[in-house]
Amino acid sequence: MNITNDIVYIGVNDHKIDLFESQYVVPNGMAYNSYAILDKKTAIMDTVERGFADEWLANISDALNGREPDYLIVQHMEPDHSSSIMTFMRTYPNAIIVSSDRAFTMLYNFYGTDFCDRRLVVADGGALSLGSHTLNFVAAPMVHWPEVMVTYDSTDKVLFSADGFGKFGALDVEEEWACEARRYYFGIVGKYGAQVQNLLAKAKTLDIEKICPLHGPVLTENLGYYLDLYNTWSSYQPESEGVVIAYTSVYGNTRKAVELLARKLEERGCKVAVNDLARCDMAEAVEDAFRYDRVVFASTTYNGEVFPFMKEFIHHLTERNFQNKTVAFIENGSWAPQAARVMRGLLEGSRNLTETEHTVRILSGLTCENKAELEALAEELCAGKKAEPAPEAASEAPKATKKWVCQLCGYVHEADELPADFTCPLCKQPASNFKCEE
Repeated sequence: MNITNDIVYIGVNDHKIDLFESQYVVPNGMAYNSYAILDKKTAIMDTVERGFADEWLANISDALNGREPDYLIVQHMEPDHSSSIMTFMRTYPNAIIVSSDRAFTMLYNFYGTDFCDRRLVVADGGALSLGSHTLNFVAAPMVHWPEVMVTYDSTDKVLFSADGFGKFGALDVEEEWACEARRYYFGIVGKYGAQVQNLLAKAKTLDIEKICPLHGPVLTENLGYYLDLYNTWSSYQPESEGVVIAYTSVYGNTRKAVELLARKLEERGCKVAVNDLARCDMAEAVEDAFRYDRVVFASTTYNGEVFPFMKEFIHHLTERNFQNKTVAFIENGSWAPQAARVMRGLLEGSRNLTETEHTVRILSGLTCENKAELEALAEELCAGKKAEPAPEAASEAPKATKKWVCQLCGYVHEADELPADFTCPLCKQPASNFKCEE
């Protein structure tokens, strides 16, 4: 498959995999994308999962048609993209690896060598000429690993975006992009919204006509659609209006309450997504919670807290910076209902959550009073009460003039001075690993 006259797709499809990263269900498999750039000198963009190394090497041979690659560009060291490096370097002993300094450290940690005699270290803003094509390297730390860089071919106006703009699913299966791209984003990259925003800001300075990710299809049309979605997701704004109901139910009574609430919401014209957390794909439930603007948490009380699947669900949300939502709670408990209190506590660190006035408490089975409470909750949720932007802080003090940047993950802390005991909230590096950029 030709991406441009000089760029050829050489990736592979994996239909053997059942769980990507040992946790994400991928019924339509995965694609491990790799690309060949054909010029005076030739470059291979990333490798593939080692189980497909032979197929990938055959693709390289076909694309190069008797030539040998001069460079292997390594943008990301996760093994689904790097585990064929050793095979490649044995096959092509004259090739040079091009990557970031941190990637070479990871290369040694993974595979026992950093190819010190066959490598070219590049940094943010670096460039490599292949002849008529110039590759421009852009650091993208923590999107979603610290060594990541993306590569812009200024000749063909192609952005090789590493894991950015990727999705679940093999390329020989036709399916809508957004659903599996959203599930992929929030599952894998969602914690690092600030870092994605930084990368999007850099991308705005580039004239991009095509995006070549390491998973999923090459994006060639209406790029604004994909860029806008990434901006929405990484800024943690709701993508769509709708109500997500995430619930756990032991004996079916909480489920009956949820089903009744869902009917009442639909009768009022609300879009509703219901997730039984004990049985659904947890990643789908997480995707829904970030997609829609209102979330109802419904759980039984269990051992004085909440049912384990609800605790896991909320952990997935808060780990990924859940914010900017309207939330409601339904709790059930036969003698001492505590679920609403516990769920509020689990969410207390989340920013800009607006709680509904109505909370429904069930004492085992649904009563007429509970049904009336669910009716009132449905009315409130459909009355346009959505999360509003957080109020701007009063101007109590002048803005900080310095930016302290974590050299591992790229986290930015704004302050005049960095406390000696400060630690990065993302990667836990000490203050000594921060660099001041005024």
